[in-house]
Amino acid sequence: MVETRVIDGILGAYQNDAVNLLQILLKVQSVEPKNYVSEEVAMYVANHLDIPISRVYEVVTYFAALSHKPQGKHVIQICNTTVCQLNGFNEVLKWFKDALKINPGETTADGLFSMKLTPCIGACDISPAIKIGTNVYGNLTKEKVEEILSELRGAIS
Repeated sequence: MVETRVIDGILGAYQNDAVNLLQILLKVQSVEPKNYVSEEVAMYVANHLDIPISRVYEVVTYFAALSHKPQGKHVIQICNTTVCQLNGFNEVLKWFKDALKINPGETTADGLFSMKLTPCIGACDISPAIKIGTNVYGNLTKEKVEEILSELRGAIS
């Protein structure tokens, strides 16, 4: 679990106000090494915001950017909207599946990458597109996918 002092800092940055629950959870997840909101963290946040735990879980399970299960260091969100599907979604998915040897919803054995399908990342103008962390990549080709993965692997070394 993320240290409580870190969570307290995040809560304080958002004035301990439950209206900021989504932003709080996104920030908390971003500092969690396994990139998720654990049950302990969800309970801690709920208690400190004086809201029911069910409200925290509603947010965590509704938004594609959040997870209640451990994920890889880099979460690859592959846009599967109609626009991306018309512009090469199937090829992009195949390239990632082949390169990482995982399917959507899975994490690589080394814990570096998780892959999931996402309904929209707001990048229709550069579709097919993906989002990894806060970075959006578009106009994808097999070579560009290989380059992205290579760069992310290199950043780990």
